[in-house]
Amino acid sequence: MSFARLFAAVAAPAAVLTVLAAPALASPTCTSAPKDKWMSEDQMKAKIAEMGYKDIRTFKTTKGNCYEIYGHDKEGRKAEVYFDPTDGHIVKQEID
Repeated sequence: MSFARLFAAVAAPAAVLTVLAAPALASPTCTSAPKDKWMSEDQMKAKIAEMGYKDIRTFKTTKGNCYEIYGHDKEGRKAEVYFDPTDGHIVKQEID
């Protein structure tokens, strides 16, 4: 086997695994509680508004059992925030 083929056989799968693993690292795990213990989406949206977040353009449930939003904080900065759905506390946030 030539060096080029050997390199391609090893490097290509490694690159694919790196790309696939990156999103999983970015999203935290928020809870292992069953969904019947979670706040409803309406309750969580109300709490998010009370916390000062606005202009929410995305509200979703992640694979890590978080409620995630994309919007703006009370100072108007772009915000990506992950909330624990059992009590609404912030698990992770990225502010621009």
